[in-house]
Amino acid sequence: MFFLRRLYTFWCLTWFFIPLLLFYPFFLLLNSRKEWHNGVYVLNKIWAKIYFFCCFIPVNIQRKSVLSKNQNYVFCGNHTSYLDIVAMGLVVHQKHCFVGKDSLGKIPVFGAMFKRLHISVNRASKISSYRSMVKMNDVVKEGKSLVIFPEGGIISKQPPKMSAFKEGAFRIAIENGVPIVPVSFPYNWILLKDDGRFLPNWHKLKIIIHEPIPTKDLTLQDIEMLKKKVFDVIQSGL
Repeated sequence: MFFLRRLYTFWCLTWFFIPLLLFYPFFLLLNSRKEWHNGVYVLNKIWAKIYFFCCFIPVNIQRKSVLSKNQNYVFCGNHTSYLDIVAMGLVVHQKHCFVGKDSLGKIPVFGAMFKRLHISVNRASKISSYRSMVKMNDVVKEGKSLVIFPEGGIISKQPPKMSAFKEGAFRIAIENGVPIVPVSFPYNWILLKDDGRFLPNWHKLKIIIHEPIPTKDLTLQDIEMLKKKVFDVIQSGL
């Protein structure tokens, strides 16, 4: 059984990196001009679909409402696995930017792409956190969506139960009047546990995209209320 899991691990890693290597020059090319940025998001989606299909992982996406492609959102999901990032590629149809910890930049190939296309943050540094907030605000003002895991990393010791949310995503959403879309990943912690061994398990992938939560009439005094509301919605799908 251990040998089969190792074999499956090798297979999953292969299909993580092969499409990424093939697409990498195109990611860079499409990111070089703003009018070409839509192609980046298309490649993200194709890469995610190839990965889950070739790893024999059935995908079940439940959409609670139809999201407008002309509206930008702040997508907030629970974070229990590195697969959450890949799975988000199946969720977001709008122009978007991920917010992730700077250690993602150390992953071969993927890290270089992430640092060029998305926002990395060192949460232990107040300067890095401030700079990331400025970039997040700029991205939203440009009309792009933000994709963020408000727990601030893979922190929970009792998945799928979540850890407390940080406030950055909610502050940006309120200040710009952008709706928040809660996203639940119930089984990603089973598919790939964050235990340092990187031994994937075969399991179906389920994604629940909840109804957007408006922020237009909220003020910064409502951050805690909004955090709790989003937390409860995401947790309800886990």
